[in-house]
Amino acid sequence: MTRHERTVDVLIVGAGPAGLGAGAELAASGAGRVEILEREQTAGGVPRHCHHGGFGGRTIGRGTATGPAYARDCVATALRAGAALRTGVSVTGWAGELTVDTTAPTGLERITARAVVLATGARERPRSARLVPGDRPPGVLTTGELQQAVHLHGRRIGGRAVVIGDGPVARAAAETLRVAEAEVAALVTDQPTAPFAALTRGNDRTPVLTRTTVTALVGRKRLTGVAVRHHDGRTTTLRCDTVVFTGDWIPEHELARRGAVTLDPGTRGPAHDPDLRTDRTGIFAVGNLLHGVESAGHAFAEGRAVAAPVLRHLITGTWPAHRLAIAVDAPLCWVAPNLVGPDGTLPAGGRFLLRTAERLTAPLLVVRQDGRELHRERLLRTAVPGRSFPLRADWLERAEPDGGTVRITPC
Repeated sequence: MTRHERTVDVLIVGAGPAGLGAGAELAASGAGRVEILEREQTAGGVPRHCHHGGFGGRTIGRGTATGPAYARDCVATALRAGAALRTGVSVTGWAGELTVDTTAPTGLERITARAVVLATGARERPRSARLVPGDRPPGVLTTGELQQAVHLHGRRIGGRAVVIGDGPVARAAAETLRVAEAEVAALVTDQPTAPFAALTRGNDRTPVLTRTTVTALVGRKRLTGVAVRHHDGRTTTLRCDTVVFTGDWIPEHELARRGAVTLDPGTRGPAHDPDLRTDRTGIFAVGNLLHGVESAGHAFAEGRAVAAPVLRHLITGTWPAHRLAIAVDAPLCWVAPNLVGPDGTLPAGGRFLLRTAERLTAPLLVVRQDGRELHRERLLRTAVPGRSFPLRADWLERAEPDGGTVRITPC
């Protein structure tokens, strides 16, 4: 089959909130031909099947929209700005530094761009990858599978469910189960009880089993239960026919990896600087591809923020040859951005985002380079797993450009 070849100014891979935000801002800023490719038939990303409210921000939805409404607004914003949006198009690989091969019902294409923005998002780690023993009977789902089954396909789920997790995503999964007329038997989390948890849950009286670990799935022809172990060593089996694993997001980095983009070992997404540049000339990355996972509003804003660096690159063609790496010490998981740009640009909002694997009460964060202290800052709140927290970035000017890795250590 003949492969059609053509060129664009900016190619954006992924039409979730980050890709649509990038497309809207770049097209409105006069970047030339801006094209967004989406492998699904409908653009909008994960919010399309998140029917709860709370989506949006200062520019779209204002925090009151449902997921599908927010997704439609993002699409409309990009199209109004003049971005070209093509759905049902899969990028299958790289044919050059800024050239990709695609396949679609209309045929094969090879597209070359002056700049590429990767916005491929993140996915939830499946049960098999979480090393939970047991067979794989029907009734084992991730949040995304649950929401698509209920909201997109109207499928019957089950009668009694257990949700693994206790964050906002877990609460949304529980609500989706109730929409499907399933009883939510319990939420299970290996984390301790959060202070004031009862105040944040409103009228939700679903049992929450804290400091509890899933040890096995029970059942063969259909899930019949979930075996758990409590922190004191007690074990039990929760009777259910459905279990939903929530959280534990993984950046969809396959295309970035195939393009030889260096991945950060902490985030598992592309290593990037405050200008959202990767280590490959002309390739930018935005949204939850960089780390899993922030809100849709955050992803849309980050997509918009990449427009200025992309425009500068289109005009100057310059790209940094060397950047300092930023790393974290345990129990911190990752920091983003994780490269220091040579021009001293600060991250969005003048702060870095960090995640922790353990609960940290008012931690003191110390930033050092080659044994020299650059900054120390005590958080005024508790840092908990699964939620990002900020670190001021005004210490960047004190980092030596030719020095060693900058390390952030909790004390």
